[in-house]
Amino acid sequence: MSRMPAIVATAALLVLTSSLNIGEVLAQEPDGRPFWRPVVMGTFGMVAAEHPLETIAGMEILRAGGNAFDAAAAVFYMTTVVEQHQAGIGGDGFILAYVAAEDRVVFINGTGPAPGLATREFYTELGEIPNAGPLATDVPGMAGGFDLALLEYGTMEYAQILAPAIRAARDGHPVDFWASGYHARAVEKISPYQSSLSVLMPEGKPFGAGDVFVQSDLARSLEAISRGGIDVFYRGDLARRIASVYEREGGLLRYDDLAGYYAEETSPISTTYAGLDVYQSAPNSQGIVMLIALNILEGFDLVEMGHNSADYVHVVTEAMKLAFADRNRYVADPKFVDVPTDALLSKDYAAKRRELIRMDRAMTVAPAGDPRAGRAVADGAAAEYESGSQTVERSEAAPEESGETSSFSIADRFGNLVSVTHSVNGTFGSGMFVDETGIVLNNRMPYYSLDEGDVNELVPGKRTRHTVNPALALKDGKPYLAWNTPGGDNQPQAMLQAFLAVVHFGMNVQQAVEAATVTSSAFAASMYPGRVRGMLTMPVVLGDVIGEELAERGHRVEVVPLQQPYRMALSGAGAVKMVMIDPVTGVMFGGVSPAKSDYVLGW
Repeated sequence: MSRMPAIVATAALLVLTSSLNIGEVLAQEPDGRPFWRPVVMGTFGMVAAEHPLETIAGMEILRAGGNAFDAAAAVFYMTTVVEQHQAGIGGDGFILAYVAAEDRVVFINGTGPAPGLATREFYTELGEIPNAGPLATDVPGMAGGFDLALLEYGTMEYAQILAPAIRAARDGHPVDFWASGYHARAVEKISPYQSSLSVLMPEGKPFGAGDVFVQSDLARSLEAISRGGIDVFYRGDLARRIASVYEREGGLLRYDDLAGYYAEETSPISTTYAGLDVYQSAPNSQGIVMLIALNILEGFDLVEMGHNSADYVHVVTEAMKLAFADRNRYVADPKFVDVPTDALLSKDYAAKRRELIRMDRAMTVAPAGDPRAGRAVADGAAAEYESGSQTVERSEAAPEESGETSSFSIADRFGNLVSVTHSVNGTFGSGMFVDETGIVLNNRMPYYSLDEGDVNELVPGKRTRHTVNPALALKDGKPYLAWNTPGGDNQPQAMLQAFLAVVHFGMNVQQAVEAATVTSSAFAASMYPGRVRGMLTMPVVLGDVIGEELAERGHRVEVVPLQQPYRMALSGAGAVKMVMIDPVTGVMFGGVSPAKSDYVLGW
């Protein structure tokens, strides 16, 4: 994988730090803090996405008169072409949007359930939930989610919306540096399937950076959808092809699973923070994690602590630990589980949980609370604190991330604001392309639990708890901020830190997404069996300043050369795409993290 962005950033930082040390750079006020990419501005439309062709596709639709929902669908289908290694038609996700005509925030759940044949007993006898192959896939939901969004709030037909993606699939696109690394690493995963080899290695080797990737089969599949609508995918010829291949390969996904799927619109969840109404994706999303953390942090003077000071990072980390503890105890598919959402978001409950945070000691075990009873700690649980200091660990490379996801934010001239995160989970999902369709489905099944009685226990027809969680904020009732990121369990952490940088420290959107962030793994991870690494990972530009002080409080600090999880720059907030609208002037501001192939355009 290319390290060119990191090299450029390193050179720029070396020039800057010839007169300033790292600590001085990090401590600068926003007016003096450098940022390496421009803040893009516009008044008619803004698209911040994960690949330049996605951004251009969305902007093409906006310039043709479409709204943000039309543009979002165009970005989604372009993702299927240029980033099928991490998202697209075979995946799942959520849409969170402010609808100007109705003056309200809507939430569309585009996640699919476990197939009807997928039982906990089946996988327990198998000994695992495979991370690849025909047994790794649940029902792909995001194509249905966008169909619902277009039906309710869009203005354009499929033929116009899919035109950019069809063109890119039919004529080909150059594989970028980021994607080429995933093509190379996927060789072993896709090798058992001739259909995958014919798509991804037609000349016997993976596509490299700059190679033109032509996807004729995918172009024909998208053309079929452009003519017949999404029923082609769920209830038509594509559905039958998918079901036939999965049954032939020994999988559990069947035609009836696809035919019976429909996305749904439900209410978003929200809290208030710093005068803003902050919205998140409702369960089965983990979006509540960020809101719980905000409620806890409300009781601390973060501004007085200073951005990325040891005190600041400590309380942010401890709040996240408590939020994730409640996620793992209570959050799952609300169709199967009574999720105490209102109680989890209670300000009184947050105040009690806040008291568990000690400024001098890190928690080694963050307990779940009892939100229904309004108690800080649930029966049978207890907060445990590190009794001594830790040694800062330095590593040349942080652990590889196995999950892949994409996200984007869009604003239009009609006042709509859309935030989307979607994913096939792992690289090229199941790794198994469906013959003659150019489509690969997700490998989301490992996100279910096989532990009997677990809130996220696998049940046929149940949707797993998802890490994806796009967010929105309103200011004085007007759309203000849309932001999101890929990154598994790091998503709410990176999003929280970028948001706080804007709200409390006056950073512009680009400064906020370029500022150094920390990633905690001091809780059970989403992928079964829920490993706990127990580390607080940070880039060297931050670790050299506050690492030792945090380790003295008991944090197991891991310092790495580049920003986790994408390791493409010295600092940054995941791969956050942030679009802000000035509620007075209507000017739009777009920023994207220096990670992956993130790109933003304004008009």
